Order: sequence, then structure tokens, then C-alpha cells
Amino acid sequence: MSDTRRRVKVYTLNEDRQWDDRGTGHVSSIFVERLKGISLLVRAESDGSLLLESKISPNTAYQKQQDTLIVWSEADNFDLALSFQEKAGCDEIWEKICQVQGKDPALDITHDPIDESEEERFEEIPETSHLVELPPCELSRLEEIADLVTSVLSSPIRREKLALALVSEGYIKKLLGLFRVCEDLDNREGLHHLYEIVRGVLFLNKAALFEVMFSDDCIMDVVGCLEYDPALVQPKRHREFLTKTAKFKEVIPITDSELRQKIHQTYRVQYIQDIILPTPSVFEENFLSTLTSFIFFNKVEIVSMLQDDEKFLTEVFAQLTDEATDDSKRRELVNFVKEFCAFSQTLQPQNRDAFFKTLANLGILPALEIVMGMDDLQVRAAATDIFSYLVEFSPSMVREFVMQEPQQTDDDVLLINVVIKQMICDSDPELGGAVQLMGLLRTLIDPENMLASTNKTEKTEFLSFFYKYCMHVLTAPLLAAHDRNSKDLQEGSTKINPVCPDNFQTAQLLALILELLTFCVEHHTYHIKTYIMNKDLLRRVLVLMNSKHTFLALCALRFMRRIIGLKDEYYNRYIIKGNLFEPVINALLDNGTRYNLLNSAIIELFEFIKVEDIKLLIAHIVDNFYEALESIEYVQTFKGLKGRYEQEKDRQSQRLSRYRRDARSIDEDEELWFNDDDDDDDDADAVEKSQIDDDFADSYGKYMEAKKGAANGATNSVKAAAIPPASPAATANSSSALAVKTVTLPATPVMKTARVGLVDYPDDEDEDDEDEEEEEEQTPRKRARLSS
Repeated sequence: MSDTRRRVKVYTLNEDRQWDDRGTGHVSSIFVERLKGISLLVRAESDGSLLLESKISPNTAYQKQQDTLIVWSEADNFDLALSFQEKAGCDEIWEKICQVQGKDPALDITHDPIDESEEERFEEIPETSHLVELPPCELSRLEEIADLVTSVLSSPIRREKLALALVSEGYIKKLLGLFRVCEDLDNREGLHHLYEIVRGVLFLNKAALFEVMFSDDCIMDVVGCLEYDPALVQPKRHREFLTKTAKFKEVIPITDSELRQKIHQTYRVQYIQDIILPTPSVFEENFLSTLTSFIFFNKVEIVSMLQDDEKFLTEVFAQLTDEATDDSKRRELVNFVKEFCAFSQTLQPQNRDAFFKTLANLGILPALEIVMGMDDLQVRAAATDIFSYLVEFSPSMVREFVMQEPQQTDDDVLLINVVIKQMICDSDPELGGAVQLMGLLRTLIDPENMLASTNKTEKTEFLSFFYKYCMHVLTAPLLAAHDRNSKDLQEGSTKINPVCPDNFQTAQLLALILELLTFCVEHHTYHIKTYIMNKDLLRRVLVLMNSKHTFLALCALRFMRRIIGLKDEYYNRYIIKGNLFEPVINALLDNGTRYNLLNSAIIELFEFIKVEDIKLLIAHIVDNFYEALESIEYVQTFKGLKGRYEQEKDRQSQRLSRYRRDARSIDEDEELWFNDDDDDDDDADAVEKSQIDDDFADSYGKYMEAKKGAANGATNSVKAAAIPPASPAATANSSSALAVKTVTLPATPVMKTARVGLVDYPDDEDEDDEDEEEEEEQTPRKRARLSS
């Protein structure tokens, strides 16, 4: 029992004046030696870690709100709150705080923090001035009351004293009674004073006052007072809106009267804060912090109470997925679930986790498939918001659901395909819904938030699913644009840009799709590469370079730039084989001398190729397009490409020469060495030289005869091809003369037919890859062609 009573949630107020949940644990008040005083300690219920350690300081102002909240400030702009599960636990800790500070536990606040100037003034106040003395609550004293309330707002201590006086004397209800009298008498001056009084009381920022003012029997009179702003010629009709226009719709009857009252109260207080009260100035920002906290904790309580009512939620989702439910009823149910999800954002992380798992178990995702396909725009918008909550909370949960769908349904009604179709069919000229859905799709296909399990990876499974069942739906508009263009060209269309969607909305849609595909190129290496190759997707995308909408042409160019940026050999060969630089270069030339973003982006593409020295692409560009580009001299990019090309050509030539020298036959080297050795020995002794020459002639003649016998066949044919055609005189020479002639031939013509040309062009490599067997069979003939 004690554990439940002491169970709390710890909240801190962030810079945006919103409460951040720091966790759930159990609170205790014990003496901490290090802090030298009684302190509040909260240890997490999950792991026992310390969530909060706060010394109860005598000068700290603590407030008890709504029976289960204790709120205080520890430093400038650092507010803390403990939300208790049970009232008894809150009362117990509150008594301990009051005991340390020497305060009366019956009060809901100890005291406000005091700055130095206030402290000096406070010391001068006689002890008898315990509370602010309020004028009698009469019509004739309304102006005096208004002046009093306005005057105390600048002083924390006087605000506190006035709040205590208003609560202790039941003054609020007396003022609201005067309001009804003034309205019956149409006393505009009195009504204007009451506006100032009620507005000032709200700015006192005290929870005890809010409990009175926002009770069922007082809140509508408070709203009535706030209708009579002196700055307005005619009063607003807020009460009429709240009672007649704003209808509370119970999609499923709520049997809990406390829950119903809490929902009404929260809606009306939110209306007061957002609609009625003027936007606070810089000096008034903190005046309504307690009002914000009041709304926040009300929402937490509503979600918790609804979530605990299992029958209620079960009935909601049963009707939502029931085919017999009419459209208007389903619209109300969807709006309820949307608001329910919005309220859930106030829950702490572990409770929010349980909340969304509950929705998933009740069938929220199948229900979304139904409602997102409805014609009602409001329903589709609400369903999109619900889907965004689910994706933001747990992309893996959504992915797990959609991967199970193909076993049960057709491709057309898969949840992701429904989302893609909603994006494509968005009727909004600005494509607001499409942009939102594209962001959700991007989150779902982002490998960064995909989890890997022990025996299988979510990334591999989901991406395989997406490219098999969904990618064709996403790219359908792009492929349709290309097909229209091809048909126009076949029919001889005279349009300047036969392709491209002249419709701005369609162009925006294609730009969104291209943005998503560009993301895929960066993050889905294997799957997107296979899809691009199989569908020839880049060629179809580059059709959009002709668009009159420059932003769309830039999107197509960005898609190609990402592909080239990968420096992938397969992509490079695909681009070369399809001659896919042509539409880009045409766009550059059509752009003329205009110095704009399109011009810069295209030049950056070629500059990247030059800097990264992508040899295949450089050779292709220079061979096929340099004549068209060499006139562009305001940048050195294309001359640089030509320079890179020439450097590579020279390197290939040098490498070829070295290869020729190294590949020269060993026999020929030996013969040349022997001949050079004979020349070096010319000055030797004549007798010795003559004997050596005779020995050499005999041995060399035998060596050559044996060599010719062994090399008869293939070798002779190669050498015959390598030796230039002999003259008639040479033909008549003896065999020994022919041998000498063969030895003295230079190396270059010998190897010429056996090696390729100076530059290794990608086209030749493609032919080699496609016809490997033919190459083996026809090597002599093919090499002769390459050397020509």
C-alpha cells in the first residue's frame, strides 16, 4: 500500500513552458547528510536510479494543486512537479514539507520566492498585515477592486496575499454574482471593471483560485466576464459558442461522470487560454504557467481514465472497423481517436508505449486502411494525423504490420500503397498533405531506424517487401510522364517541351517523388540499383530536364548527381550505354549564357567527375560531347576534362610501350645480345676472334634449326604476321639471311598486332563482357581490329 501511495511522476518545465516527463518512481523524505537537511528523493521504479534529489529549503515556495500535485521552483526558470498516484501520498509529503518550513498544511502554498528588494520591503510590513484587505464586494466598489487586483501583479508577495484573501473569503463567487447583476442591468462600466478583475485574478497564477473559477458552477460566468473587454465596441459571444456551437459528441457513451466533467472542463479552460485571453507580453509570460500546468495534468488524467476503461476503447475500434458503420459515425470516431492520440503526447514514455501498443492490439492500423481510402477529406486528414503519431512513435511497429499484409490482401489495398496513393492524389494545390505523407514514407524506409535481430534483419526484409509491392506505385507518375513524352514524339508533337507537366501541382508532386527516390539512392544501395537498371529509371527521370519548371529539372539533375556521386562502376556503365549525359548537356546548351542555378548545378556535376577522376565517364564525355562543350570557356571544367582524358591516354600509351618491351620474346633478346657482344669484341685478337666466330656460327646455326623445328606452326604464323611484307630481293635471300633479318627487326612491329590501342574505351569492354566465348575463338582477328 505504501508503495502505491508514494508512487509519483517527476516533471520539469522546459524553456517552451511545457512539462517534460522525467520518469516514474517512489518518493521519500529523509535527511541527506551531503545536503545537510531533509530532502525529497525519488528513485525510479524500473532500476532504482535517482530521479530527483531536492532539499526542502525554508525559502522555497511549494504549491499543492488538484490534490495530487506538488509544484515548486528550485532556481531561476527551473520548475519541478511531483504528480502522485494517490491523494494520500500527496498529503503525506505535503505535511512533511510544511513541517520543515513551519507552515500550516491546510494551505495550498507556502510562500513565493523573494528577491532582495522584496525582502527589504517585506521586513517593513507590520506583522498584523497578514492578508490584503479587500473592499466590500459591491457594485459601487468594482473600480476600487479592479485597481487593487491590477496593482498587486508586479509584486510576488502581494499576489500571494491577495490570492489567500480571495480564497479565504469566498470572494470569487461573490464577484461572479455581481457579474450576473451587471449583465441584467446592462451596466457596461461595471462589466468592464469585472473583465479587468477576472483577468487579473487569472494572472495571479494560483491553482487554488483556478479550482474555484473552473468549477462547473463558475466557469461559464468567468467566460462571461471575459467577453466584456473595454477595448471592444461589442462584447464577444464566447458563451454562445461554448454552449451552442461547440457540441460535445460522445462517439461512445461515457458512463463515468467524473471523466465527462474533466473533459468539459479541459476543453473550456483550453478555450480560455487559447482564444479569450490575449497573448501575454514578455512580462506576463510566467503569469499563466500554472494555467498551462492545470491543462497539462488534466489531459494526463483524461487519457489515463480512458485507457483504463477497456470496454470503451474496444467498442470504439469495433465500430471503427465495422463495415456497417455509416460514414458520419466513422468520421466522429476518427476525430475522437485523433484527439485521443494528441492527448497521449502528455504521457510519460513508458505509458505512451503501452498506450500505442493498446491501439495496435485493438486494430488501429487496419482501421486506418479503411478510413484513408474514404472520399471525405476531413476524415483522410484526421487519419493521416493518426498515422503520423504511429510512425513517429514506432516505425518498426508499422513496418511489422505492413509486411504481414501481402498474405491477406491484394497489393492495391496495402497500407503503404494506400498512403502513396493519397500522396499522389492530394487535391491541395500546395500539396500540404502530400508533403506530410512523403515525410512519413521517408521515415518508414529509412534504414537508420530499422532494427536488426539475431537471425534476420528488418532492413533486408522490409526493403525487399517495399521494392516488390510498393515501388511501382510510387514511380507510376514518373513512368507515365515518360510514356506521354514518348507518345508525343512518335506522333510528331510540335510542343517545345512535350513531356513535362505544365501543371504546377503535378510538377510539385513529381519533385516530391524524385526527392524520395534520391533518398533511396543514398541509403538503399542494392535494391534501388536493381530497380533503376531493370526499369531504366534514370532515362525516364532525365526526360524531366525539359520541364519549364526549373525546380523539377533540378530535382531530376539531383537524382543523377546522387547516382554519379556513388562512383559505382555498374551505374557508370549504365549511364554510358544509355548515353544519358545527352539530356543534361542539351539542357546546359539550351540554357545558353544565363548564369542561374541550373547552369551551376550542371557544371558542378561535370566538375565532380573531373575532380574524382572517374575515367569511364571522362572518356565517354570527351569522345562524344567535347566538340559541343569546348566553346564553354567561362569555367575550366570541360578543358580540365579534356586534360584528364589526354593524361590518361598518355599513361595508357606509356604502359603499352613498357608492356611491349617486357613481352618481347626471350629468343630475340638473346640473339640481339649475342650480336651486340660480337660488335664489342671487334678489337680482340684476330686468331682468337676467328675461332670464336666459327664456334658461334656452328652453335648458332644448330640452335636456329632446332628452334625453327620446334616453333613450326602457330609461332611461325604469328611472326609471319608481325614481319612486314618482304621485297622481291629479300624473298630470294637464303635462310640464314632471313634469320639475320628477323633478329634485327625492331620490337614495336613485332608486338603491334598482339596488343590493344592506346585508350581502353568502355564500349570495347562492353563487347568483351558480352562475347567472352567469341573472343576466345577469334582472338587473332579481334586483336587485329583493335590495332587498326
